[in-house]
Amino acid sequence: TADGKLQYPKDYRTWVYLTSGMDMSYVENMNMGDQHVFDNVFVNREAYEAYQRTGAWPDKSIFMLEARKGQSKGSINKRGQFQSEVLATEAHVKDKRFKSGWAFFGFGRGQGPGTEFAQTSACNTCHEQHAAVDTTFVQFYPTLQAKAREMKTFSAAYLAEEAKASAEKR
Repeated sequence: TADGKLQYPKDYRTWVYLTSGMDMSYVENMNMGDQHVFDNVFVNREAYEAYQRTGAWPDKSIFMLEARKGQSKGSINKRGQFQSEVLATEAHVKDKRFKSGWAFFGFGRGQGPGTEFAQTSACNTCHEQHAAVDTTFVQFYPTLQAKAREMKTFSAAYLAEEAKASAEKR
């Protein structure tokens, strides 16, 4: 928008589905009590197709993260968790206009324009330091890892973290 916000991509659920995570946290002692959260990640089709050719994300790539409440009681369910209402949505956008080349936008539960997080936000910093491919957490997207391996686009930081984790397992 004219004031730097991101229009909510209303059709993101028709984009390419990448993965779901449950109760993921990038900090140690995150106490969520009995609350469970599912994260679903989608990417715009043009970006996905370019990634499949090159192992890298093109300018104008948009990832949508949809956080949904986990629920155990409902209908005929007797065990486990299923997804229910949306708790929040965020976008991760690649655009050369941003200082780091990427930006995050939060929409909350609403569908109005998203507000950009500061380039120094925890999201930006963590992705820059730990992402497997070009500030994206491909390490959690199993269907994309083979392409990154083939095209040798894994980041040096990610490869170092993997080597360290592998050594600690031995």
